[in-house]
Amino acid sequence: MPAITSETQHGSDARNKTIILAAVCLAGLMMPLSFTGPAVAMPAIARDLHGSPVALAWVVNAFVLAFGSCVMAAGALADQLGRKRIFRAGVIGFTLLSLVTALAPSLLLLDLLRGAQGVAAALATAGGAASLAQEFEGPARTRAFSLLGTTFGVGLAFGPIWSGFLIEALGWRAIFFTGTLIGMLVLVFGLPRMHETRDPHARGIDWWGTLSFTAALSLLIFGITLAPQAGWSSAPVLALLLSAAVLLIAFVWIELHQERPMLDLSLFLYPRFVGVQLLPLATAVCFVVLLIVLPIGFIGVEGYSEIQAGLMMIPLSAPMAIVPFVAGMLARHVSSGLLSALGLMIAALGLLWLAAMPVGQQSMAVIWPMLLIGIGTGLPWGLMDDLSISVVPKERAGMATGIFSTMRLAGEAIALAAVGATLMALMQSGLQRQGAIAGTTITAIANDMAAGNFSHAATLAPHADRALLTTIYADAFHATLYVLAGLTLLAALISFAMLRPRTAVHKPALPCEAVEP
Repeated sequence: MPAITSETQHGSDARNKTIILAAVCLAGLMMPLSFTGPAVAMPAIARDLHGSPVALAWVVNAFVLAFGSCVMAAGALADQLGRKRIFRAGVIGFTLLSLVTALAPSLLLLDLLRGAQGVAAALATAGGAASLAQEFEGPARTRAFSLLGTTFGVGLAFGPIWSGFLIEALGWRAIFFTGTLIGMLVLVFGLPRMHETRDPHARGIDWWGTLSFTAALSLLIFGITLAPQAGWSSAPVLALLLSAAVLLIAFVWIELHQERPMLDLSLFLYPRFVGVQLLPLATAVCFVVLLIVLPIGFIGVEGYSEIQAGLMMIPLSAPMAIVPFVAGMLARHVSSGLLSALGLMIAALGLLWLAAMPVGQQSMAVIWPMLLIGIGTGLPWGLMDDLSISVVPKERAGMATGIFSTMRLAGEAIALAAVGATLMALMQSGLQRQGAIAGTTITAIANDMAAGNFSHAATLAPHADRALLTTIYADAFHATLYVLAGLTLLAALISFAMLRPRTAVHKPALPCEAVEP
C-alpha cells in the first residue's frame, strides 16, 4: 500500500477546503434568493392564494424579521454547540422548509413557514461563516470571505431575474423548490468534509439578551413597516417604536451584567469594530434598496414587462459577480478601509447620476449610473465579511458573524422600510399640492404609485392624468436618491476614518483586534 506523503495530504486538505467553501457559498446563495424571489412572486402569490396587502407583505417581512432577529443568537449557539452542528441543523431545516413552503395551501401557512425559514437561514449563515473562519487563515481567509460575499451579492442581485424566469416557466412555487435542491447539494457534498469546532470558553446561551434583542428588533421593523399606512404619529406606531426603545435599553442593561454576553458591548468603544458594522448599513442604503425600488419603477412607471425589468437590473447586479472577488485580491496590497471608502464614494456618485436621469421615458441611459453603483458597492461587499471576523478573537467568530449578519439583515429591512416611507411621504406631499385630489384618497393613490400600479392610481385621481402622476413619482424618486447619495457619502467618510490602517503610535490596543488583512 503506497505511503501517504505530505504532498498527498496537503492536496487532499486543499480539495476538502475548496469543497467546504463551495458548500458554505451555496448555502449563502439560498438566503438572498429567499429574500428577493418572493418579492418578485408577490403578484402571482396574490392571484393564487389571495389575501390582503398586509398579509402578502409578510411573505417577505416574516423571513427578514426571523433571520435578522435570530442570527446573533445563532452565532452564539455555533460557538457553544459547534459550528458544523449548527450549520447542519440550519441547512437541513431550510431544505425541508423550502419543500413544505412550496406546497403551502394558504397565505397564513405560507407566512408562518417563511418565518421558520428565516430561523433556519440564521442557523446556516452563522454556522457556515464561523466554520470558514476556522478553516482558513490570513490571505486565504480574505479570499474565502470575498467569494462568500460575491455569492451572497450575486444571489441578492440576480434573484429577481431568476425568479422572473421561474415564475413565467413553472409558477411561483418553483422558487422554493430551488432552495430544496441547493440544500440537498450542500448536505451531500459539502457537509461530510467539514470539521467540528467550538469556542472552548463558551458558557451557555444568553437567553434574556437574545429574547430582548429579538423582541426589540421585531417591534422596530414592524413599526417602520406599519408607519406608511397608519401614520408615524398614530398610536399603534408610537407604541411599537416606544416598546422597541424600552426593550433595546433592557438588552443593553442585560448585556452589561452578563459574565459572557451574547454581544460584548465594550467592542463598540473601538472605531474599527464600529466601522465594520457600518459597511452593511451603507450597502443596504446604496444598493439593496434599489433591488426592490427599481424593478417596481421599471414595470409600473416605465412600462417594461417583468422579464424586461429583470434584464434592466443586470447593469446594477452584474458587478457583484466580479468586483467583490477582485476586492479581496486588492486587499493584499491596499487597505480594506480605503477600498471600502472608495467603493462607497463611487456608489454615491452613481446615485447622484441616477437622480439626473429622466423617469417615464424608457431611457437606456440609466444603465451607466446603475453600473457605477454596482461597481462601487462591490468593493466593500467583498471585504466586509472577512473584516467582521478579523476584529474579534478567532474563537468568538460565531459572535462576530452573528453581529455582522444582524447588522446586514436588520439594516436592509430598516432601509427598505425607511425608503418606502420616504417615497410615500414625498408622493403624498406632491399629491396634496394638487387641489383637485381629495385628501382622503391621497394615501390610497400613493400606495398604488409606490407599488407601481399607476393604472389604478389614475382611477382614484380622475383629475390627475398619468403624466402628472409620473411627474410626482419622479420628483419623489429623485429626492430619495439624493438622500441615499448623501448617506452613502457620509458612510464612506466615516468608514475611511474608522478603518484606516493603524500606525505605530503607542496607545492601548484592542485585545481582540486582529491584524488587518
